[in-house]
Amino acid sequence: MTGASSGIGAATARALAAEGAQVAVGARRLERLADLGEGFVALELDVADQDSSASFVSSATHRLGGLDILVNNAGLALGRDLFDESSEEDEVALIETNVQGLIRMTRLCLPQLADGGHIVNIGSIAGRQAYEKAALYVTTKFAVRGFTYALREDLLGRPIRITLVDPGLVETDFSLVRFRGDAESAAKVYERTSTR
Repeated sequence: MTGASSGIGAATARALAAEGAQVAVGARRLERLADLGEGFVALELDVADQDSSASFVSSATHRLGGLDILVNNAGLALGRDLFDESSEEDEVALIETNVQGLIRMTRLCLPQLADGGHIVNIGSIAGRQAYEKAALYVTTKFAVRGFTYALREDLLGRPIRITLVDPGLVETDFSLVRFRGDAESAAKVYERTSTR
């Protein structure tokens, strides 16, 4: 599982473990994986890096004795700017993580998946409906949706399922990353939401 150090990724890892799965969790922030508790195979992973991704898949496959499920959860957003005020540096980071990283992990894991395997891609409602000041992030999430649908076609006849999950607004540290550590701006994102 990619992007397991917080938020949806950490919750998904815990849910899988609660159902009896052995879970290999990966994230750039390796120290945060300890917060998941015991029983996980915690491995450093930067999906934007080819060597890191290959090492994660090799180690996870070896330590788990094979792979049954891939959860592509790693992702991020940077800034809430009009497109012409955004930077190419942010563009590269988003595409490398949200799109290329997901594709890379799928390519590496697909040969390892057992019959009956399952690929779960975490997209976003932003991959279905655009919103202002998020052109780069929205673009990456539309790409995740397109890749998932196209991969389904390529996997027809093979015993591998593929699922796309498109969460809406979820209060995690996602916005804190998006606003580069500005807690006040991150908190404003959730002001008019309810936890009920």
